[in-house]
Amino acid sequence: MNIIIAGAGKVGFNLAKTLSIGHNVTVIDKNSQALDRIQESLDILPLRGDVEDADTYKSFADQEIDLFIAVTNIDNVNLVSVIIADATLNIKRKFVRLQKYFFQEEIIRKKLGIDKVIFPIKLASQAISSLLTYPKANNVKFFKYTSYKLISVRVSSIILPQTLHSENFKIVGIERKKNFFIPQEEVEILPNDLVYFFGDEDAIKIVCQKLELESHDDLQKCVVFGAGELGVCIVKELLNIGRDVKLVEKDLKLCEAADEELEGRASIINYKYGSHDIFEDEGLDRADIFIAATNNDEYNIIKCLEAKESGIKKVVAINNEKEYYNLMHSLNIIVVRGPKMSAYNTIMEEIGSTGVVIQKSFCGAKAIVFMRKVFPLSKLVGKNIKPLHVKESVIFYMREGIIYSLTEMLSLQEDDLIVTFSPVNQSTKMKQWLYEL
Repeated sequence: MNIIIAGAGKVGFNLAKTLSIGHNVTVIDKNSQALDRIQESLDILPLRGDVEDADTYKSFADQEIDLFIAVTNIDNVNLVSVIIADATLNIKRKFVRLQKYFFQEEIIRKKLGIDKVIFPIKLASQAISSLLTYPKANNVKFFKYTSYKLISVRVSSIILPQTLHSENFKIVGIERKKNFFIPQEEVEILPNDLVYFFGDEDAIKIVCQKLELESHDDLQKCVVFGAGELGVCIVKELLNIGRDVKLVEKDLKLCEAADEELEGRASIINYKYGSHDIFEDEGLDRADIFIAATNNDEYNIIKCLEAKESGIKKVVAINNEKEYYNLMHSLNIIVVRGPKMSAYNTIMEEIGSTGVVIQKSFCGAKAIVFMRKVFPLSKLVGKNIKPLHVKESVIFYMREGIIYSLTEMLSLQEDDLIVTFSPVNQSTKMKQWLYEL
């Protein structure tokens, strides 16, 4: 594909790094230093220019652009750049990242002819909110074609090794002592495992109750560290679902701005020093859940460890840098993608998804789930398919709400859903098989 990325920041760099393998990628930005970093690291074309200027795109006038991605740090620039580029070039698909959430998202998308609008701050805050709906879970993923969820849970250290059987869910991943694998057969669950279940959420919730014994069933008292844009958005989400929230921040100006935006609905605590005593002095140690939501991963980790030490059972860290993901997991901290990570992963999932196959990554993008649905009048109805044997991967099909392993020849029926789980290094084979059905 021919891809243009407007914006050479962290998201633009990571997208270029991934997409440059097998695609022609051009990154456009005014910042020459950011472009130099890209040129030194990646085999792509960096172009210094103003993404809001039609002249910047003249050299691409005779090309068909498969994908235009606007990921600068300024919303107005992203919106204007996609308008200018679309008026100048022949573009098939357009993705835009916006920091500020608009309730009129669908109107904006249709008016500007944008295929996908990504609101990373909203995505990150909603991920936090979903943890309160599933209090025993580490992470919850939702899917377009089914009500079934992908839910992960950290097994308590005092649980005895055990096996689980159910028609309502499957174990599709285990992270054990920093190693991730997808079980190929019945597997024994061990203490401290991070287990990924796919299936009926009510059935999974029951299992989570048995495996995760530390945190409360009802998370009412919440503490959020960091009153930046993300922290305030998280507080809003928690207030909207009726939670009691305390927001903690060093910067007095951020505290004042947050208090104004939140209209006094949350308790805001300003502290000058990073002393651990604040947990006891302000009663933070009585919280049911603690969320470290700053832009600094190291600080988030430290605050989560302090929260654990003070007795808070469920602690969550916003993950801004890929390099810190494994460390957070190894410390039994629940990890939620920060805005930049959310933007990158959402865009990559959207690029990988089509009208035929949808995909989502999980376990810190170590694995990928693909889905293909058999729609009415599809050529797949009545077609016999053979299972594909891919190393470290599994294939299921869903029929009338029941999950079956695909281990032998299957005649597809209307509304069947084929679901595959693969480690990243095996995912290409699985995706190709799904497309070629």
